[in-house]
Amino acid sequence: MRIDGATGVYGIIGWPVRHSRSPAMHNAAFAALGLNKVYVPLPAREAGAAVAAVRSLGICGASVTIPHKEGVVEYLDEVEPVAAKIGAVNTLVVEAEGRIVGHNTDWIGANRALAEAGVELATATVLLLGAGGSARAIGFGLLAAGARVVLANRSEDKGQRLAAELGCDFVPLAEVDRCEADVLLNATAVGMAPLERLSPVPESVLGRFQTVFDIVYAPRQTRLLAAAAARGCRCVEGLAMLLYQGVAQFELWTGRPAPVEVMREAICS
Repeated sequence: MRIDGATGVYGIIGWPVRHSRSPAMHNAAFAALGLNKVYVPLPAREAGAAVAAVRSLGICGASVTIPHKEGVVEYLDEVEPVAAKIGAVNTLVVEAEGRIVGHNTDWIGANRALAEAGVELATATVLLLGAGGSARAIGFGLLAAGARVVLANRSEDKGQRLAAELGCDFVPLAEVDRCEADVLLNATAVGMAPLERLSPVPESVLGRFQTVFDIVYAPRQTRLLAAAAARGCRCVEGLAMLLYQGVAQFELWTGRPAPVEVMREAICS
């Protein structure tokens, strides 16, 4: 990798971002295609300040992660129609004259990860845990693919609001043991440091699901996935979603087909 005055700078905006594998993934892809670009962590406490930094520093594009996926929206010049419908952004594309356009590739990543695992979304019922920006995007994508979605969240008010916006059912998190679904999908931060010893649902309910998908990827095997594997569930790691949302980001930034297997190896090694 060369770094010089012409190097295009990309990065990931969030708090925290130290755990992110996106730099390894995107830098491997840039190197594989011989592109003079680099991708770095951009830790930011405030969404508005982060977008201002992208503008002032001439950054070429950025990923957006927790907790800024919804907060950045008001600071952008434009939000792509699907991302606007979702109400959350995970990708910033800097266009000519510095215009910043928000996109969302989270839903693409989740749908492709489930499809790769053999889940037929058009006929599946998915119990979706969470009500933040990731859950919002994933819920949109699942419904667009024809799945039936049931949302569960610790905060019932927030969960019911999102369920109403998506047009799906809601159940209190304490009642997930009564929910019939093919897939359990964790779109919360439970399982990621400092909550890595926790599971978002009681492990006793996991036998009710054929497939368990945890979008948390650090640690790679969360407590939820370990317990699901022990009960014979098909498990989908968060790295799969990270890969495919990153593939879509790379192609938005470069206009070139992403080197998928290079990116997969970078995040899995």
